[in-house]
Amino acid sequence: MFRRAWKPAAVVVPAALGYWYYNKPRNEYFDFPVRERGPDGKATMSTKTLPLLSTQEVDARLRENAVEHTVTRPGIVWHHSTASVAANDPIEDATANQVIRKDEGDGDLMFFAVMDGHGGGYTSQLLSRVLINAVALELAALKSKTANSWTDTLKNTFWKTPQPTTDIHAAPGEPTRVATAIQRAFLALDAELIAAPVRVLASALDGDKSNLSIPDLSKHPLALPSMLPAMSGSCAILALLDTARRNLYVACTGDSRAVAGIWEPQADGKGHWRVEVLSEDQTGRNPAEAARMRREHPSDEAADVIRNGRVLGGLEPTRAFGDARYKWSRGLQETLAQAFLSGSDRKIRPPPPTLKTPPYVTSRPIVQHRVLELPDQPASGQERALRFIVLATDGLWDELSSEDVVRLVGGHLNGLKGTVPKPELATLVPTLTGAAAVEGKTARRQRDSEGWAFVDSNPSAHLIRNAFGGADTNALRRLLSIPAPHARRHRDDVSVTVVWWEAGNEQASPEIASVSLPREQVKAKL
Repeated sequence: MFRRAWKPAAVVVPAALGYWYYNKPRNEYFDFPVRERGPDGKATMSTKTLPLLSTQEVDARLRENAVEHTVTRPGIVWHHSTASVAANDPIEDATANQVIRKDEGDGDLMFFAVMDGHGGGYTSQLLSRVLINAVALELAALKSKTANSWTDTLKNTFWKTPQPTTDIHAAPGEPTRVATAIQRAFLALDAELIAAPVRVLASALDGDKSNLSIPDLSKHPLALPSMLPAMSGSCAILALLDTARRNLYVACTGDSRAVAGIWEPQADGKGHWRVEVLSEDQTGRNPAEAARMRREHPSDEAADVIRNGRVLGGLEPTRAFGDARYKWSRGLQETLAQAFLSGSDRKIRPPPPTLKTPPYVTSRPIVQHRVLELPDQPASGQERALRFIVLATDGLWDELSSEDVVRLVGGHLNGLKGTVPKPELATLVPTLTGAAAVEGKTARRQRDSEGWAFVDSNPSAHLIRNAFGGADTNALRRLLSIPAPHARRHRDDVSVTVVWWEAGNEQASPEIASVSLPREQVKAKL
């Protein structure tokens, strides 16, 4: 009996061992050229051998920060997803979202924001905590003419709050007032951020007016918390959906972008997605931005204000929060650096050589308004009407066009699965393009992948996968295996938020918990 039992074991055990051997994870490596600076400061090229992430590790990285939420309201279901993948360590992007149930009746104010930091994540992280609340507070002030706006407290400070201009793409009436309020919130928040170190220094000098020397504040508890968000910088793009009044506002400061996909059915039962670009890339390569910058400064600076598509030849976005290096005078920068950083090991870059008449960079957003198209009736066996908005940092737009993004999300919502050859996607997911996007970059990167991958349930992670390789898993593995700081030469931090909605049943969800900070707490966070 034992002899008969041994025979099947002799077959099964080697087979199992063989399966384990050929399918066990193996350490794989690849050679990667890197540029490094030697002791003499000169850059040289060398080759590093790096571990190659497995397919499972790549999937885990793409989905690590991917989240998705659903909010059900009578007759409509709202979804929103967010995902991010870092190139810097730590990531310099940030995101925020908030749903506020309105007091006067049905409807919500839905806020979604994506922040693209540079020079560190200090400014973007701060904005992720306070930007939406700052806008909500400014909108609340519209209800009462007697309510004192929190921006009034800035009038007697060192910095005067800039006034919004009329570059608002909105119809007369309420949309214009809302857009102006959003501009005020952006401007006032940045004014607070930029003024914070000045206030700390002024407070220290008030203690001993007989001593005119610059104090050493490097150990002050507010030294770095006030200086770092001011010296770092961040673009920001914010979408506000007013579901009761059916208004959509998109406020853009910098070179992040928002696009909308609008499903337009046809009489033959087919249809297409209309691509609507909801923002402009605000860099020196945008002719309108370059012209505005030159108008705002003396004619003798015309050659330097925008040089090589960048502000004073350095900063790419022409609008941003923080970036005090382009907003403070040369003397103020030197004074604050001596006061806050001379006693520490932190250094800041000196002012740009051609800085003469700051500020050169503004946080004032361009606000665009659209009618929010919603399905009026719940689904009843008919094809559902789908709409969506994509907000993303420029790391996504470096890789994908607005049309690519709408096709990828449209195909995802239409249920595409597996690998789709790139030329075929335009046929499977037809699009019509509205106004062309204003490209703020010299050119998009062109990856060699021949196919798009439809394998992620989260639409935001789906976009990031296809930006970095799609169906070409080997290219995707190599790209995501490059560690910081070398990764930044091949890809950027990417953060994506997708908002989509569809007709639903009449059952509403419970109240959505949301946090709104009092005005003094918003300022205290700075």
